[in-house]
Amino acid sequence: MALKPQESLATGAALAFGIIALYDHFMPSVADHKAAPANLDVLDKSRLHATGVAVAIVAGVSLLAKDPTIFVIGGTTIVALDFSHRYANASDQGQPIAPANNPTSNQNTGS
Repeated sequence: MALKPQESLATGAALAFGIIALYDHFMPSVADHKAAPANLDVLDKSRLHATGVAVAIVAGVSLLAKDPTIFVIGGTTIVALDFSHRYANASDQGQPIAPANNPTSNQNTGS
């Protein structure tokens, strides 16, 4: 028997926050991914590990609760996080901006 709608949404929201915390534990932030060079294998392996654990948790909780709403909320959270981390790892942001106190920059040469 499925849960009541209020219980289903509360459980799905708690599961979504748990998945976000799991990705936060397993992975660096998306901003760190964008700052790193593109297509790093270590980031891809971390993402795959986090996604595998998250899928197992969502499948287990939704099967125990026998409620498809929990599966939809958890699955949507996984797809969104996986896509954002995958896109950030694939993008190349170019060279970082040199700080103003860098002696090799052309600023503040004293001339």
